[in-house]
Amino acid sequence: MENGSLGGSRGKMGEIFWMAVIHGAAYCCVFLLLGMAGYIFFRGFRVLSLRFFYTVTSTWKGTVGIGGNLINTVYIVVLTLLIALPVGVGTAVYLNEYARRNMFTCFISFALEILAGIPSVIFGLFGMVFFGNVMGLGYSLLNGALTLSMMVLPLIVKNTQAALEAVPQSYRQGAVGLGAAKWYLIRTILLPCAGKGILTGVILSVGRIMGESAALLFTAGSARLLPGLGVGIAEMLEKLRNKIMESGGTLTVELYLQMQNGEYQTAFAIGCVLMIMAFLVQFAIKLICGEDSHEKH
Repeated sequence: MENGSLGGSRGKMGEIFWMAVIHGAAYCCVFLLLGMAGYIFFRGFRVLSLRFFYTVTSTWKGTVGIGGNLINTVYIVVLTLLIALPVGVGTAVYLNEYARRNMFTCFISFALEILAGIPSVIFGLFGMVFFGNVMGLGYSLLNGALTLSMMVLPLIVKNTQAALEAVPQSYRQGAVGLGAAKWYLIRTILLPCAGKGILTGVILSVGRIMGESAALLFTAGSARLLPGLGVGIAEMLEKLRNKIMESGGTLTVELYLQMQNGEYQTAFAIGCVLMIMAFLVQFAIKLICGEDSHEKH
């Protein structure tokens, strides 16, 4: 009885110890996030103002702002999604609904896994040489978008595949039983049902795009100028379209340059903006996933 009691006591003490370790690790993650976010906001919040968001940093004019970088970030996000989303969703539909399991499909999956593991600086080097020099795009927002589309492609494909696999098989069987064509089944049933999973992949891709800097330094450049809007709607649209072929630095690139120049307050202010964007991205993902799980229940 004493040995049994002693063994039970030791087991209980061990369980308490490991529970304390596990809880401590969880709280440590929370404290790290709060500490990092608190320090960044403490250092950069005093620089934030309305003028900071619509002006451009200029030594000659004596202004500090991220207006041009915000517009460049929007350009990069939109262009990258316009390129990567159709390709990623189409690849996932092909792999999940059309292709049979063979060497070719295994090679496609292997290629996607390799793309997901390549460092971003390698993508930047490739984009600079191929898109910039060979295709003649130079330092431009289009060059950066083409490069980032290769980076986020595996993310979109994997999320779309998971979303399509989650659609009940009975939906497919019922549509086939009613005589629906394959493409009609995909277009009207599978893609709408998998919409939230695809949207989750898109939001994760947006977060990846906004946080990228190394690849964009080699491809999109670092210009921070605001686009000229012209006098009429036609001229304004023309200038906005032409900006695609111009150099433009995103928020992360500007943060790097400000740190390199020793402008730490401005860099921390940009860090505050990026942290807020990251929180919004994660909130959107939680909102979508939360609605999805609520519907399942």
